[in-house]
Amino acid sequence: QVQLVESGGGLVQAGGSLRLSCAASGSILVIGAMGWYRQAPGKQRELVAVITSGDTNYADSVKGRFTISRDKSKNTVYLQMNALKPEDTAVYSCNALGVLKIGGRFDSWGQGTQVTVSS
Repeated sequence: QVQLVESGGGLVQAGGSLRLSCAASGSILVIGAMGWYRQAPGKQRELVAVITSGDTNYADSVKGRFTISRDKSKNTVYLQMNALKPEDTAVYSCNALGVLKIGGRFDSWGQGTQVTVSS
């Protein structure tokens, strides 16, 4: 089993910044992709950003404000969030896709971390 642990959420005023971290652990052979999703009250979960070995992709709503990065040696993904807006308020969850050492693929999620942006 692969476990993901997120940190860095909190309360911030509009225009402020936060940096989210997510570390994966377990019997991992390789991680092919890691990403951040968010779910606001009354809304469905949406992709915020994803990173693979060669590419990054962002939701239009966060382009130019958020940056996703990855430390492969630590199996950790980060989300630098700048110029935060109240509409960014949501529970942010990280996700990892990869291959287990014992064989087979995994698709694991973290518990989620609350990000609240006040007006």
